[in-house]
Amino acid sequence: MFHRLGTLVVLHPRRVLVIGVIALLGAIYLATSAFGKLDDAGFDDPASESTRAATALEEGFGDEAGFLLTVSADGGKVTEGDAAKDAQSLVDRLRADDDLTHVVSYLDTPGSGMVSDDGAHGLISVAAKDPDNVDAAAVIDRYTDDTATDGSTLVHVGGRLAIFEEISSQLGSDLGLAEAIAIPLMIALLVLAFGNVVAAFVTIGVGGFAIAGTFAELSVLGNVTDVSIYALNLTTGLGLGLAVDYGLLMVARVREERAAGAGHADAVVRAVETAGRTIVFSATTVAVSLAALLVFPLYFLRSSAYAGIGVMIITAVVAVVLLPATIMLLGDRIDALRVPGVRGLHGGAAPFWTRLARFVTRRPWVALPVVAMLIAMATPLAGIQFGTPDDRVLSASAGSRQAGDLLREEFGGDGTSPIRVVTTSAIDAKSLGAYAADLSRVDDVDRVDTRVGTYADGSLVSKKPALAPGDGADELAVVNQLDRQSEEARDLVRDVRAVPAPPGATALVGGGAAELLDSLDAIGAKLPYAAGGLALAMVVILFLFTGSLVQPLRALTLNVIGLGATVGTMVVIFQEGFGADLLGFTALPLNVSMVVLLLVIAFGLSMDYEVFVLGRITEMRRRGLSNVEAVVQGLAHTGRIVTTAAALIATSFFAFLVSDVSFMKFFGLGVGLAILIDAVLVRGILLPAAMRMLGEAAWWAPRPLRRLHSRVGLSEEPATAPHPVTV
Repeated sequence: MFHRLGTLVVLHPRRVLVIGVIALLGAIYLATSAFGKLDDAGFDDPASESTRAATALEEGFGDEAGFLLTVSADGGKVTEGDAAKDAQSLVDRLRADDDLTHVVSYLDTPGSGMVSDDGAHGLISVAAKDPDNVDAAAVIDRYTDDTATDGSTLVHVGGRLAIFEEISSQLGSDLGLAEAIAIPLMIALLVLAFGNVVAAFVTIGVGGFAIAGTFAELSVLGNVTDVSIYALNLTTGLGLGLAVDYGLLMVARVREERAAGAGHADAVVRAVETAGRTIVFSATTVAVSLAALLVFPLYFLRSSAYAGIGVMIITAVVAVVLLPATIMLLGDRIDALRVPGVRGLHGGAAPFWTRLARFVTRRPWVALPVVAMLIAMATPLAGIQFGTPDDRVLSASAGSRQAGDLLREEFGGDGTSPIRVVTTSAIDAKSLGAYAADLSRVDDVDRVDTRVGTYADGSLVSKKPALAPGDGADELAVVNQLDRQSEEARDLVRDVRAVPAPPGATALVGGGAAELLDSLDAIGAKLPYAAGGLALAMVVILFLFTGSLVQPLRALTLNVIGLGATVGTMVVIFQEGFGADLLGFTALPLNVSMVVLLLVIAFGLSMDYEVFVLGRITEMRRRGLSNVEAVVQGLAHTGRIVTTAAALIATSFFAFLVSDVSFMKFFGLGVGLAILIDAVLVRGILLPAAMRMLGEAAWWAPRPLRRLHSRVGLSEEPATAPHPVTV
């Protein structure tokens, strides 16, 4: 199949490229509308109790307080003098705003916890009439720092809608900045890797095609399902990175075949037969890895699967079809505009990797300190904590972050996301009061606010209504001092849910802590299926590639060791705060969705390099080399390509460190680190050591499976000897 494909490309390169250009123009047209169709949420399970609670609250009370404004007086109290006048003017404007509703001010309920202990700060909660379509950015602009005429009163706009608006806006600008840094840097590194300018730009062109095509795919999907805007960042990183991987592999193979005496056309066909087959296997492996994300109900993870699978397929097609056609048309010009003094990748055996492979296979014990180091790096996993995004993922200069900091520092508890209980039907005042009293007795609950008053320690402490009545529903606010990201807050949610609801009513518990608890439960419930399915798929794919049952198990073991070291390091940095000042973020429990995404992406890319190296080792085995010599020659021919590609793809992900959103820093640093650990330590040392220790057993499979592989297995070598191509 690959011989026929290579021959077709070589015989009709112009037609192939014309079709490719038409497809690219169509993709660019669709891609321009992608940003307006994507959502900035997706971290919650849509079937969870907390999500159903949010829906019930919106139906019964309108939108929850999507905006939470903090009002601060300079040198006085917000309830007195000019500050109070400014605040009242702000409240009047908010109530007159056609986009907003349900304005609740500390001026209306000064004793309800909406004024800080020192009296210098007050809260105003505001709902959006149409939360799905409100222009949150315009609301933020209208009301930030816009009340006082003399500068004595300061206003910050926080709350759920403001937080996600600022995260979304920041990610958009960060994506442009990351590309502005990554693309020129990658071009420069590619020029050094290839030794010339033309091959470098052709390879980057593969990434540009893949990114445009995947943006187009996301634009189409955005018309029919929820797609997270965060998928765009993944598309950019993977598109550039995989273009480098596949471009290096294809161009290096063409150069190697030409250096061995093949004509240009024959070299291109041979590269499609060999490197093209490896690329397709690699893309399949990574795509299967990403497909594991589809089992999770959170559409942030599902969107990452849509983007990742799309970019894998498009990059592989471009690398196996359009790139060889381009190389065919360019001829010797693929090596044009050489860099003086830089030889670049020319295929063949790299002396350094030959020496390293021989050293490790002769002394496999050198892997022991590497394994010990990686296990030590993984030990912080024992203390890992999980959270969901809030305002603290933004920089300290963001308005919603400043509002959130005030809430945490000056007000009781984490006011950004209280525990909210809603009944699915209205209940009488007596039953509501009894239920609130029961909730107020739960450990760590300070008070419970309702429409019939406020309860604490099982008693009514204020008859003044603290919440408005709903339309066929009742709401209770469970006030506490716990950080919503903490395990204690999740325990409190469990305790609140354990309190019996009033007779004849159903109570749903929501809020930030409940959302985190439900997300963890949803991911935990699906994780065994995702991990099991992923492992099984990798075993099948690598068996088809090698004919061995041991090789897939060896690959999975080494990859797990590398991934453990990566995530353990991320715990030290992003949870414990090592280097937080240098990198510019606030240490927090790790975003559970980002951890899952990091594991899947890093696993897929590690299997990508596994296929690169193992494919060449398998090719050498089929040429009759011994196990050790096949390993040496396989690494000698691929080691430089893998490490060069890893350095370049890590660069594309490290560019996310410029982001002002901490979980994007986490993702970029984590993926980049995982790639380097895999390419240098796992591929360079652990793989040859493991192969040496396994010996011929590395290629073992039961006899029935060997017969099966002889019929359905795929190899790096073509089925027949290559024939010259006449062009």
